[in-house]
Amino acid sequence: MEIKLMGVRGSLPTPLVNDEYRERLKSILDLAAREGLRPDRVEDFIGKLPRELSTVYGGNTTCVTVTSSSGNIYIIDCGTGIRPLGDQLLKGPCGRGEGMANIFITHTHWDHIQGLPFFKPLYIKGNTLNFYSPYPDMENRLIHQQGDFRFFPAPFEKTASTKHFHLMDPETPLVMEKDLIVSCFPLKHPGGSIAYRFKQGGKTFIFATDVELTGEMLEKPGNDTDFFLGADLLIIDSQYTLDESFMKFDWGHTSYTVAVNCAIRWDVETLVLTHHEPSYSDAALRNIHSEALEHREAMSMSRPEVIMATEGTVFKL
Repeated sequence: MEIKLMGVRGSLPTPLVNDEYRERLKSILDLAAREGLRPDRVEDFIGKLPRELSTVYGGNTTCVTVTSSSGNIYIIDCGTGIRPLGDQLLKGPCGRGEGMANIFITHTHWDHIQGLPFFKPLYIKGNTLNFYSPYPDMENRLIHQQGDFRFFPAPFEKTASTKHFHLMDPETPLVMEKDLIVSCFPLKHPGGSIAYRFKQGGKTFIFATDVELTGEMLEKPGNDTDFFLGADLLIIDSQYTLDESFMKFDWGHTSYTVAVNCAIRWDVETLVLTHHEPSYSDAALRNIHSEALEHREAMSMSRPEVIMATEGTVFKL
């Protein structure tokens, strides 16, 4: 499997602001001046920039792709990250009206569906969109999002693609391909949310955003579940610091501290922290990443590997 992050912000899209961009540019130019950069070395210089100057975490809301070993693409959530994904898909069968998109929805808060009206394959006749979730009214929810002409000009049900809605049962895994199995698990979040687990070739990927996990829950017997145990890759909500999570109890999100604790308890190989708080700058997110690593080390653990979700990152299992 190959997992790619198309959108990693929570709550609402967060473009890089001018002040932060200028500060980053100043740091790059200061570094260039110290090295006496010549015009013929610009490309090499850019290639050697430290990560904090060469990349941004990204401002699009949640969207993730899973590409199976056979090359089929599965999409999790339709935040604004699905818009550039749609542009990419138009270069293949979707652009000819011969494509198929399999979309798993964790829940229908706006930051997880707001990109769907801008997903161009939706509007092309001949394309087929399969929506998977445990929500029996999923079609009505998506119709409602685009259902008032005052707020959006194209009704969902009148877009040209063919749409099918598949109801999932948390007790019954789906066999999507011969060796690709997808399971779902309900999470604690206002209005509900769903985690998805993809298993193929002996590898397991779990996506669990918009969930409120607490230290108290971890301490209670019976809260562990086979659903999460032993994942090779876990991408999980970590929107808050620990202090913020106390102030925002019942808001439905997890602190990075508890996320690390969960990954340790569940014996996860690689942990990716996602659903970044929209008010956090990249510098703040880098600091959170450092503190998450320090917390893991304070627990005397060398794993999981802890990574901060960044748009465009690809993981291969």
